[in-house]
Amino acid sequence: MKWHGFGRMTGILASAIALTAGVVPAAAAPVAVTPVEANGKVAVCGVKLCNSAGKPIQLRGMSTHGLQWYSQCVTGGSLDALAGDWNADVVRLSMYIQEGGYETDPARFTAMVDKYIEDATARGMYAIVDWHMLDPGDPNYNLGRAKTFFTEIAKKHKDKTNVLYEIANEPSGVSWSKVQSYAEQIIPVIRAQDPDSVVLVGTRAWSSLGVSEGADEKEIVNNPVRAENIMYTFHFYAASHGSEYLDTLSRAADKLPMFVTEFGTQTSSGDGGNNFSRSQQYLDLMADKQISWSNWNFSDDDRSGAVFKPGSCEAGSWTGTAPLKEAGIWIRDRVRSADSW
Repeated sequence: MKWHGFGRMTGILASAIALTAGVVPAAAAPVAVTPVEANGKVAVCGVKLCNSAGKPIQLRGMSTHGLQWYSQCVTGGSLDALAGDWNADVVRLSMYIQEGGYETDPARFTAMVDKYIEDATARGMYAIVDWHMLDPGDPNYNLGRAKTFFTEIAKKHKDKTNVLYEIANEPSGVSWSKVQSYAEQIIPVIRAQDPDSVVLVGTRAWSSLGVSEGADEKEIVNNPVRAENIMYTFHFYAASHGSEYLDTLSRAADKLPMFVTEFGTQTSSGDGGNNFSRSQQYLDLMADKQISWSNWNFSDDDRSGAVFKPGSCEAGSWTGTAPLKEAGIWIRDRVRSADSW
């Protein structure tokens, strides 16, 4: 039985019991169960993400764009739509470090992430705290900032059941050993405050498991991060990343706990035409291997990878397909599918 139908199945079982007793049950409204209510605090079991009952699950949802640019797209109304219209399980909160982000005003951006975690919690969604380091590609450049930020965030939200920590968005131009060293310094900082939430570790070469720089998953399989309850991230853009990337993810998921925290149906620039057939191959693989995912991105940026048409955020137009670009219509349909947990 798929967990996504938990509330509905409860009603069906109750009706069956009543009929067995010779009672004709009255019609009842469907029981609404949020992802967090159904699954509780998630954890890594083997190579899977599992709910509080130890059942492997797949979470599906959206990533915001950079909060320094598109906070107007992350509102009560848009999050209501993401939870209630899209039926999303998870929202990834992408807080850039450079490019006008955290380093310019740590207190402001920490408070912003705090608020969005509370907003996701109120709507029963999981929240990924995305430390969106991009340029420079060495995560150790922001080591001190990361220690400060994750100490504050983990201390405040340690008692929540819905928070996951993504500690390095897309390392690039550095060896796996440097990424591993960074992770093994940041994870204890989080664990000191929040000992049992899932930590997501970025893989090198823009979270491609090394593929974008001529490597593959074996470097991690042979030398994993020395920590428990962690997953490794993989990012892909279907119009740029073909069978080599797909096959690498498939092999890795058999040996490593994987979470696709970012992907697009376009090119790696987040723009251009959509390759929906290749995207569906990835989604089929992720469904088969129960790899959770969030799509890039929940904004009205001009590029094709942003799901909303330009001007939608200012207009406050969130529900249905009318405000969505072609990629938005396609991905909303797949987030809404009823067999994720």
